[in-house]
Amino acid sequence: MLETLINGALVGALYGLYGLGLSLCLGLMRQINMAHGDFIVFSAFLALQVTGFLGIHPLLAMPLIALIMFAVGWAVQRLFIERTLGRGDMPPILVTFGLSIILQNVMLELFSADTRSLDPGALGAAAVKLGPVTVGILPLLTLVVSVGIFAVTAKIFGATRFGRAVRATSDNEQTAQLMGIATKKVFANAMGVALAISAVAAIFYGMRGTFDPSTGPERMLFAFEAVILGGLGSVWGTLFGGIILGLSQSAGTLIIPSLGPLVGHLVFLVGLLAVPNGLFAKRART
Repeated sequence: MLETLINGALVGALYGLYGLGLSLCLGLMRQINMAHGDFIVFSAFLALQVTGFLGIHPLLAMPLIALIMFAVGWAVQRLFIERTLGRGDMPPILVTFGLSIILQNVMLELFSADTRSLDPGALGAAAVKLGPVTVGILPLLTLVVSVGIFAVTAKIFGATRFGRAVRATSDNEQTAQLMGIATKKVFANAMGVALAISAVAAIFYGMRGTFDPSTGPERMLFAFEAVILGGLGSVWGTLFGGIILGLSQSAGTLIIPSLGPLVGHLVFLVGLLAVPNGLFAKRART
């Protein structure tokens, strides 16, 4: 039982990493990227191609994939989402929903519907004994990297000039422009960061499980639930929201194995009703 719950918390760290990029869009940029989950899967497929071509471990490919996805995020913001801003809430949602459908079909044509995974090598079977439980090295590495990324992200968006520019732009774009902030470039860079983080999550996802062109919406759902549970705009809240979700799913599997995802969704709904603003909403933008 204890081992199951610990593994659930470690899975939750990955859910939190899914949600971090979405949290930047929703909480700081005030826009939602409906294609977020599909970009995660696309990053996993991209990593699969790069590792196969270069013959390197997925972890070694991580910086390159993150850099490529930063460029993709920057381009998506400038070419598509930017044109919808200031026209209400629906246009960005509809545009990114369209991107989601396009991405799924492009991946289906390029990579087929076959299920794939990234080869973690010896790391996949390595484990360490922590008292009475045995924990995989790869899940532990996921947790360590996730915490590191969350710490860096919190620092960047909470205590740097770039982070202040993003927050100022999301609060009032016209005022930010009067202050000399290049708001369009700021948001494009922020979207690039969001997708670069998603690329890191994608590589751990690919090494720990399987993916195909249709698995994006499920990643989006887990990311959304982690963000809402933690509180919009709360960087660390997203991590804890993901861990709560992972623990809930693991607790469900202890009752009936197939109930795991359902219990996670139910906990999300209960949390939404009990604390609509999220558990860490008061700590947003810290």
